[in-house]
Amino acid sequence: MDCGKPLDKPAPARAASGAAAPAASAGAGTLAPSRGGKVSAAAAEVMGTPGAVRGQGTCPFCSGKIESALPFCPHCGRRLTAPGSGAACARCASPVTPGTRFCATCGAPLGDTQPGLSRPSSAPERNVDFAFTLVMLDEQSNPVERIARKAVVTTIGREEGDLRYPDDAFMSPIHAKLAWETNRLVVRDLGSRNGTWVFLEEPRRLVDGDVLLIGSQVLRFRRLGYPGPFAPEADATRRMGSLIPSADIASLTQLRSDGSPRDVIQLSPGRDVRIGRERGDWIFPYDPSMSAEHAMVRSEDADFVLVDEQSRNGVALAARGDMALRSGSKILVGDKLMRIEIP
Repeated sequence: MDCGKPLDKPAPARAASGAAAPAASAGAGTLAPSRGGKVSAAAAEVMGTPGAVRGQGTCPFCSGKIESALPFCPHCGRRLTAPGSGAACARCASPVTPGTRFCATCGAPLGDTQPGLSRPSSAPERNVDFAFTLVMLDEQSNPVERIARKAVVTTIGREEGDLRYPDDAFMSPIHAKLAWETNRLVVRDLGSRNGTWVFLEEPRRLVDGDVLLIGSQVLRFRRLGYPGPFAPEADATRRMGSLIPSADIASLTQLRSDGSPRDVIQLSPGRDVRIGRERGDWIFPYDPSMSAEHAMVRSEDADFVLVDEQSRNGVALAARGDMALRSGSKILVGDKLMRIEIP
């Protein structure tokens, strides 16, 4: 309930200040401390005053009983309190109220917004038998191994999970989860250090906070908003400065391995930005995994759309919440490149 990770077996409850910790009646037994014996702030708030009235609720994904103060469901592991965990607009990914017809943020039609997924109400239902195949690929995208799965949930990790890769130093002990949700296969990152990446199969309209993998460069997209008017100078003297576009409303930031920023490129309406190893507006000549002309961020009025320019290694997006997969989708977990095949 505290971190959303699967449990092999319940951990023993620890005593706090010589007294037994009160049970959290979330339908999953006694609330256990997180790793290292420390209880998170959210859990401590629920466990705080004995006899206090605590918020009870129902998980919108599995209908299990939950504590409203905790961020994850103890029955299905879905995040309950973060953006993207509930119904969302398919265009801008903003949270929406189920049953409404249009997104309050961008005005896009919503159709039938299901918990965790946004899909048109006319989408055909599929007779799911929970079968799919993971095809392991080498650096040239050639298949090297096929793993058939027939389960509602498949977890992947270096030390834990249904599929384990102890030789992968880039993979977290428990890294990602593949699960059937609303008759579709989705992938979800389980708080891994390096993230779980889904390769784009079509242009992607970027939303604030998107993290991109282009070649071996990790880039973060941020919305800045329109700048307000500048106050006039008292003596009406014009200031000198570089000639720039009228408005910088978004940015792409290159991230180091520790997450700190390195270089930044500003994005403005009416300006397309091309990224590549040899040609473009932002060039990375030291990245051999990047194509000569790899990707383009296309300006569409106040929006920006990421387009793969037929690169050799593709463009990937870090998974936030559940991301739907289809047959042929490719994901990167640690340094394992996988293709999904759904019968």
